[in-house]
Amino acid sequence: MPVETEMETKPVKKKKWGKEVREWLTAIAIAVIASMLIQNYAFAQVQVFNISMQNTLVEGQRLFEDKISYHVTSPKRGEIVIVKDRLEHRNLVKRVIGLPGETIEFRDGFVYVNGVKLDESYVKGQTWSDDFETPYTIPANHIFVMGDNRERSEDSRTFGAVSDSDIDGRVLFRIWPLNKFGAIPS
Repeated sequence: MPVETEMETKPVKKKKWGKEVREWLTAIAIAVIASMLIQNYAFAQVQVFNISMQNTLVEGQRLFEDKISYHVTSPKRGEIVIVKDRLEHRNLVKRVIGLPGETIEFRDGFVYVNGVKLDESYVKGQTWSDDFETPYTIPANHIFVMGDNRERSEDSRTFGAVSDSDIDGRVLFRIWPLNKFGAIPS
């Protein structure tokens, strides 16, 4: 009888071990798929690759992006957004300057929206039109974006207003470097 009991328990152990491996593999696969879905459709980590947002953001910093909120709300002036550059197949980090229906002008190195000069303490350098014809009225379902480093930024002055469909998300906060972790001042 004891021999039969030992023989009966050995296959049970093999079945338990195989079942445990399958459960672990299933859990890992689900975690990987969920992570990919969240990264692509909900939240993402974005790295700054150029100098167009200096001094607010510098090359090499990492940002946490919210890809969900603009499905239920609209961008607001001053928010930092990630926009898709379909020609260059890259994402750009820019600040929202103008909203649909507003008129943008550049005078004396400053930005005017609907005739009112914007108070932009975050700007580095002066703002010139760079051959962009103003006054310019932003079309419906579009925003006007610019980099904070106005003299070294490829932005709506170059490629025009950005369609709502080309807004990837908004920047929530900086995650790297750790000594700069947190909200980004506007």
